[in-house]
Amino acid sequence: MNDTHQVLIVGGGTAGLTVASQLLRRDDAPEVTVIEPADTHYYQPLWTLVGAGVFPKEESARPMAEVMPKGATWIQDAATAVDPDAQTVTTRDGETYGYDYLVMAAGIQIDWDDIPGLAHAVGQPDTGVVSNYSYDTCETTWDAIQSIPKGGTALFTEPTTGVKCGGAPQKIMYLTDDALRRRGVREGSRIAFMKAKGALFSSKPYEETLYDVVERKGLEINLMTELTEIRPGDKEAVFRNLETEEESTIGYDMLHVVPPMSAPDFIAESPISDEEGWVDVDPGTLQHTRYENVFALGDNSNLPTSKTGAAVRKQAPVLVDHLMATISDTTSVNGTYNGYTSCPLVTGYGKLVLAEFDYDKEPDESFPFDQTQERYSMYALKAYGLPRMYWNGMLKGRM
Repeated sequence: MNDTHQVLIVGGGTAGLTVASQLLRRDDAPEVTVIEPADTHYYQPLWTLVGAGVFPKEESARPMAEVMPKGATWIQDAATAVDPDAQTVTTRDGETYGYDYLVMAAGIQIDWDDIPGLAHAVGQPDTGVVSNYSYDTCETTWDAIQSIPKGGTALFTEPTTGVKCGGAPQKIMYLTDDALRRRGVREGSRIAFMKAKGALFSSKPYEETLYDVVERKGLEINLMTELTEIRPGDKEAVFRNLETEEESTIGYDMLHVVPPMSAPDFIAESPISDEEGWVDVDPGTLQHTRYENVFALGDNSNLPTSKTGAAVRKQAPVLVDHLMATISDTTSVNGTYNGYTSCPLVTGYGKLVLAEFDYDKEPDESFPFDQTQERYSMYALKAYGLPRMYWNGMLKGRM
């Protein structure tokens, strides 16, 4: 076994790097090590606007070496097993690392193969199958939008599983509607959202606004409707109604797929997971329910809130505070996490509803105005303000 690390962070995404930076900025900073295999770090919230033709995808990427916090030890490898009893993490290269304290920030697993026909078709020319949930495929969404003919059909899906950024599956639909109107080909076209869950959005005040948007744009909403198969050669998608179990086949010109997602396999197979595979943590302190030297945040945790970068921004300082209190055997001073998350709901070019809410799905808003309304100012915040805040503030532990 290799050396034991004081604080070992698994994952160099938003959650992992934010926690690492906040720890290292402290006067009593511990020794911090990050296990992360990737060469590149992505600001994934930008991919919706990449898919809508607003930005090139390269604007969402930075070399991992540039964003890794100074003072952190970077192990460029992928975690494949966690043993909380032995206090070790094993990696793809067969190395084993010990830890005093473990922070799990390994993100979410995208299961492209769970829908027959998806993995081989997504992002490929002439299939019409696209997805904003990958750096490699998000730009092809814009190509597909531009190729929708007058009177064409564009379908947008969301699976039964939890997903990164719960609003993203429908944001690209609203932008597609705008793009077709700009091209003068919206009339006679069918734009339909096929969502496998029972509500358009989880927080009611914002959902009411979204239904107003849907009505204004003439969009079709099909809840409890799950994508089960894609036939890219015929440009057909098969759906199942989860209430009646009836199946239907729909032809499409463009099919934007949000793939099923799950906890990473190595977490689901470890003792730190709950029954559904996520890291089992206290919803207020982010400390593991059974192993006091294990913490988790972000997408790989079982925190009952939306999986967003904005949620991580509020989770990280709470985790850091409780972690350092555990290390020093003192009382935490930063309170508890209330489930805050944010979803910037783009409803068109230059229009956005900034949804912010807590564990109870009640609004927990940042601005002194009615955030359930569409605003250009909030669109500008998402497109131009938040990326700068992310690279220059959040990843550096300043917010």
